[in-house]
Amino acid sequence: MYKRLSAILFPIATLLLIGALVWGYQENQEKNAILIKAENQYQRAFHDLSFHVDKLHSELGNTLAVHSASTGSQRKGLVNVWRITSEAQNEINQLPLTLLPFNKTEEFLSRISKFSYQTAIRDLTKKPLSDGELKNLKELYSSSAQISKDLQGVQEKVIGSRLRWMDVETALASEKEPLDNTIIDGFKTVDKKVGEYPELDWGPSISSMYNKRSVKKLGGTPVTIEGVKQKAAKFTENSNQNAIKVIENGRGTEWASYTANVKGKKNEFWSLDFTKNGGHLISYTHDRNIGPKSVSSSEARRQADRFLGNKGYPGLTPVSYDEYDNIGTFTFVSKQDGVLIYPEKLTVRVALDNGQVTGMQASDYVYERENKTKVTKPKLSLQQARKYLNSDYKEKYQRLALIENDQSEKILAYEFGGSINGSNYKIFINAENGNEESIEEIRSAKPNATAK
Repeated sequence: MYKRLSAILFPIATLLLIGALVWGYQENQEKNAILIKAENQYQRAFHDLSFHVDKLHSELGNTLAVHSASTGSQRKGLVNVWRITSEAQNEINQLPLTLLPFNKTEEFLSRISKFSYQTAIRDLTKKPLSDGELKNLKELYSSSAQISKDLQGVQEKVIGSRLRWMDVETALASEKEPLDNTIIDGFKTVDKKVGEYPELDWGPSISSMYNKRSVKKLGGTPVTIEGVKQKAAKFTENSNQNAIKVIENGRGTEWASYTANVKGKKNEFWSLDFTKNGGHLISYTHDRNIGPKSVSSSEARRQADRFLGNKGYPGLTPVSYDEYDNIGTFTFVSKQDGVLIYPEKLTVRVALDNGQVTGMQASDYVYERENKTKVTKPKLSLQQARKYLNSDYKEKYQRLALIENDQSEKILAYEFGGSINGSNYKIFINAENGNEESIEEIRSAKPNATAK
């Protein structure tokens, strides 16, 4: 009997073993193919990065070499600097450096990109490069030479020793210290040297982009955990403070804040974020399941208006509306002397199953209101500003608005809403000089979302 069973089972076991070996071999081949592909992508990104940083150095030199009156050549050089820097930033993002501190170099390239772009788009015949900007270019030329040299040193080691980027990924994922890897050490050296470069005067427009919003800049007395509980209870209309848990975030840092988690009935939860200074609400979320859509955008707008009025945000104007996954999102801005203040924006999310507000984001509104922006009078009349529009543009409405331009400067503009070529747009015309500051396409225009 055993012989008979063996005669039957042995061939089956043999077939299963062969099948397992074949499957394992195929899996291993597929895994190796994926690893080789990833390694090739990492190698390409790294060598392209080294090439583009060297090219950046050359292009900065070319820009400095032209005559100061050759504004066309200067603009061409700055555009090339912006393009090359953007490519270098993209290549850094393709490398497995998420866990590796390389932020100083990334910020350095980001500032070069912003500086070159904003300088190139302005009229250099009317506003040529200043002495300070030329000094910046010389410093950047010198600094980029050092970065290029260091990256090429890493590149030589990678090629000479046949180093693999997959080993970098493994080393970064490992919790063992210290990290011992030639590529990692090379990038750390580059980042350390970049951090030691002299601080440049990038001008107010560039610096404002990197001006971190610290809660220390907000006015008001620091609130306590108990104070946050009371604010959360009042906002959510929940009298049971025992159902409110408060967490302190970023203690001792410039980002100190509180998060209040509120548990309600029927498995509903609320989350509210407050700044430590002044106890300003910057974020609100009502977590619940949302059913099928049964509320129109008009009704959702009314519910959002009612919510803001009841919660202490009166007089805000909706300027845009978006709808996704049965949630309507309105963007509101404040108004001063009849002028819309776009930087002071606040978004409200409305569930379209019953019109209930399920979220609010107010960080821009809170921080910008502390600046107390002053609104000036327009130099151009409405009729004068209208002349700068495309003759085929079909105007539907117009209003004054304070916006931020590409240089992060707050400017007064005429906002013209209308259509051209079958699409709807908002066009912002500078109320001082008639420049077209911004054009925004309205993909899903809702008449109730852009009330005048």
